[in-house]
Amino acid sequence: MPVVRGSGSGLGTIDVVFPVLHGPFGEDGTIQGLLKIANIPFVGAGVLGSAVGMDKDVMKRLLRDARIAIARFLVFERRKRNSISFTQVKKSLGLPLFVKPANLGSSVGISRVVKRSEFAGALREAFRYDNKIILEAAIRGREIECSVLGNDSPIASLPGEIVVARDFYSYDAKYIDDQGARLEIPARLPKKTIKEIQQTAVRAYRALCCEGMARVDFFLRPNGQVLVNEINTIPGFTKISMYPKMWQASGLSYSRLIDRLIALALERWRNERRLEFSR
Repeated sequence: MPVVRGSGSGLGTIDVVFPVLHGPFGEDGTIQGLLKIANIPFVGAGVLGSAVGMDKDVMKRLLRDARIAIARFLVFERRKRNSISFTQVKKSLGLPLFVKPANLGSSVGISRVVKRSEFAGALREAFRYDNKIILEAAIRGREIECSVLGNDSPIASLPGEIVVARDFYSYDAKYIDDQGARLEIPARLPKKTIKEIQQTAVRAYRALCCEGMARVDFFLRPNGQVLVNEINTIPGFTKISMYPKMWQASGLSYSRLIDRLIALALERWRNERRLEFSR
């Protein structure tokens, strides 16, 4: 969604691009790279942060190295597909477990496996969408989300909660079944837990090289442990989406949020223009 000046049949002069695009070629660093080559400012994470945010394998390894709590996981590439053992996976992750494409979003290609007979089909489904898949231990707990905003000095919003009516927050629950989930914004949490989630969201944001904006998704276990599930560098951005609604609950209106994101994009672009690339 470019913000433009001028009139006529063309786009005119592009001041900044707001890439409200999901999935491959939209939030994986490819369109971001194109915009950098074209020297056009854009909202959100750059090439590296976008690519890392899309690849759940690399994302989780960086979170783990930053000592941020995550679920247990295994990664398999297509070339090793025939060596994937249900018995060994079950021993490592337990049941139920989740099988996902490593590079995708919106819960596309994700399966919940509770028994051996479901395992082969879950692998086939995930490999339809990617040459690398990730298998994760299921986490029993509440699904909490937190919005982050900023470049060098990011800040976190009040968290929200997704109360899911199904086994997990599937594609149908997100986009088709209007009774599949409900949102509680802000989430009903103790102040100590809110602070921990906000601090962890900013830590994850920094560890994953994000800029501009991102939504960090968490699991909150019954014992109070906070685990990061994933980061979304281009979250939903309608007026009823979690990212802007959490900022609204935190005192930042939708229009002011858009203004701030555009300002952050221009700030980064100006800073990068000062850099020297050769002697």
